[in-house]
Order: sequence, then structure tokens, then C-alpha cells
Amino acid sequence: MAKFSEYFALGKTQPELDFVDIDSNTDTALFIDPTVFGKHRDPWSAQCNEAILSFFEAVLEAIKDDDIARGQELLDQLHEPNETCLGLSKGRPSGRGIGRSQAQELFNRLVRSKAAETGLLTDLADCELFIEGIGPDKISDVTTNIIRRNLIEYTQHQCALHGIVLQGTVASGNLWNAYNRRWEQEYVQLPIIEHRQVLLVPKASVRWNFSFSHQDYYDGFVLSFLQDENLKQNSALVETLVNGRRRVTKKALKAIHPLSKHFLAEFSEQYPEVLARYKQTLGATAEVRDAELDENFDERVFAKVISAILPTIGRGNQDAAKFHSLMVGTLEFLFYPNLIYPTKELEIHDGRKRIDISYTNNAESGFFLRRLREPRVNAVQVYIECKNYMKEIANPELDQLGGRFSPQRGRLGFLVGRSFDNAELFAARCRDTALDDRGFIIPLVDDDILFFF
Repeated sequence: MAKFSEYFALGKTQPELDFVDIDSNTDTALFIDPTVFGKHRDPWSAQCNEAILSFFEAVLEAIKDDDIARGQELLDQLHEPNETCLGLSKGRPSGRGIGRSQAQELFNRLVRSKAAETGLLTDLADCELFIEGIGPDKISDVTTNIIRRNLIEYTQHQCALHGIVLQGTVASGNLWNAYNRRWEQEYVQLPIIEHRQVLLVPKASVRWNFSFSHQDYYDGFVLSFLQDENLKQNSALVETLVNGRRRVTKKALKAIHPLSKHFLAEFSEQYPEVLARYKQTLGATAEVRDAELDENFDERVFAKVISAILPTIGRGNQDAAKFHSLMVGTLEFLFYPNLIYPTKELEIHDGRKRIDISYTNNAESGFFLRRLREPRVNAVQVYIECKNYMKEIANPELDQLGGRFSPQRGRLGFLVGRSFDNAELFAARCRDTALDDRGFIIPLVDDDILFFF
């Protein structure tokens, strides 16, 4: 089966797309890690994080209240999310969500768990550390169910960006409402491949490996702590080597404390500082790279293709759509993972103004992070206006982009055009805009784009 981009004839490769270019006939072995949303600052991730937190809080309340009916009601809706084509299934996508027959078993397992009893279980990712039978693949599928509403919205935005016309409506599947903490259903528009609806997932939200690992926690933190404790206490496990060095082997500790999630919960209750230290060391896991998603991708070949196509696109309204489409892919390639979640013609001021493309600033370092932290810029969003003009870009275009800025959304944008008759004059106009405190605009024309390639 063809990739999503091939099925809908987008004419784009993975590096030009913000989402994972899935094959609808087989799963891609990626996880949606719920901890990622808590580390990102963008509004979309914040909404996902709020949904996940509210769902798990509802589950924990049901456990605390011994409300079996409520617990099953919550877990019954976590069905197999095959629409994303992510996970570890072999062959045709088959998610590992929680079926109805498993809901009561899982709720009982949570109720009986030491972690729930002692309060160690505080969020969904903790299940990987403390709940038997719940690993990264199942947590990923549970997360997909909880954020389905957000994934639908993202999918619709990506389809609009790439000109995919959505016709008719389909049942949404269960949607978690974070405000009333109930499951709902709606009819929505989604892309359909071979009578199956598809949900697109941002590259920035998936990972090859889960951030929480009970094995890593056990090997790297629990056993290391126990080694130090046994040495301090000069226990019977201490060996003295010929050179006089004392040691406690992890092999000896494993014989006494074999790995189990129940043991990890008991240990963490007794030594919470070790669990806290483990969680503190978990930095933001790296975003997946395009070369990892597409092993056939050759950056040099891609650069040559862009360099060859750009000069062939005519100027003016007739080829404006071609220029816009090429720039969407090119900027994705240049700026990911610093800029993510491109949205076409974002409406502001109740629809009275539109922004050509809006990106979310996801930078962890460098230029875009500095612009995010700078109060005058506050580049939460970064705006792009594409102008395939035959004429010179001048003050009206600068004013148009500057009018999109605000203290809340940010004051940074790129004005993408074809060429300048007088580059120095245009740069001076951009400086005037900044000095007048109307925002910061960076011009990019063909020569600038081709310089990168």
C-alpha cells in the first residue's frame, strides 16, 4: 500500500511533512509518549496534556472511591486505535487498546497495585513503572484514545494545508471531554483510505522509545542505590577483592530482589528520593528525525530537487499555489523540529484577518528559542506570508504581516517572496517596522532559499 502522501498525490517526501507519513497497510513502530506533551510549550500539546491528566485523575478518583462501575465506564472506551497506523502490530494495523473484556481486569489490577495504594501512581506514564501488563505499546494506544479529539483537529488542519478535500462525515470514535470528564461521540470529517479513516500524528509527538522504562529504573537507579546501601551497612553481600576493593554485585542483588513492578512500587514507597531522581534525569527525549522515518531519504538529492524546481515556478497568481506548496515543504525541511504544526490561513480576530501559515515555536535552543524568550518578540507562533509576486514586495505587504502580530501570539514572521529590486531598501523597511515596535519581519527570497541548498 502507498504512503499517505502517495495515496493523496501530495508530491512530497517525509522531510516536507509535519506528520508521520504512514502506510495504512502496516504499523510504523513508533510510540505516542504522554510525557512529551508535558514538556512541549505549545497550545496543542497543552490541550493534549490536560486531556491525559484529567482522564487519569478520573481513574484514580474511581479507585480511591472504590467505584468499580465508574472505573469500568472510563476504561471500556479505550478501544484499539488503528487509525494512526502506529505501534507494534505485525501486518495490518491492529492496536493494542483495552477491550471491554480487559477493562474490569485492568481496573482491578490498578486497584490492587501498591503504587495506587500508596499514591505513587500519579500519571499515565507511571503505569510503565508500576503496573504489570501495561507497557509502552499499550500506554501509547491509551494516549491515542484520550487525545483523539486533538488528533482529529490536527489531521483536519494538515489536510487543509496540503489541499486534501474531506467529503462527508464519519463517526469520530470516543472523544474524551477534559472538562466534564466524560466520553462523547461526534461526526467529523477525516481522510479515508480503503474505507478506513486515518488520523495523522505530528512527528514532534512520537518517539522510538518510551521515556519511562521500568527496566532502566531498576538497573540504573534501584540496584545502584541498593549497592551503595549495602556497602554502607557492610552487609553479607559485600565482597572484598584481592586488591582490597569492596563491592556488591548487581547479580547478587537481583537474586534477592528480582525485577517486578510490585517490587519497584514497594521500593519507591520506601525510597521516594530515588524515584524523584530518576524522573528528574528524564530529559525531553529527542524528536524523530526524517532520515529515521525514511531510510531512503538523501538530503543532497532533496536539495538538488528543490534547487531545480524553484526557478521553474512562474511568478504571479497562476503559479501562486505551486509556490506556496513548495515553500510549505521547504520550510518544514529547514526548520523542523524548531517550528512545528503548520496551519494554513489561521483565522484571528474572529475571522476578520487570516495568516497565510502559522507555525508553533518548539525550539529547545538557538535562534527561535531566543526569540521565544525575548519579551519584545515572544515568538510563541511564527508567521509565514508567501507572496509569488511579479512586482516588488513593499510596505503594504510588510504592514499586512505586521498586522498579524500580537503580544500573546508573538511578533516574529517571515515574508517569503521571489526577489527584490532593492534588497537594502526592503531591509531598511523591516528595520523601521522593528524600531516602531510593530514586530520583527525576516524577508526570504529565492536566492536566500537556494543558499541553504
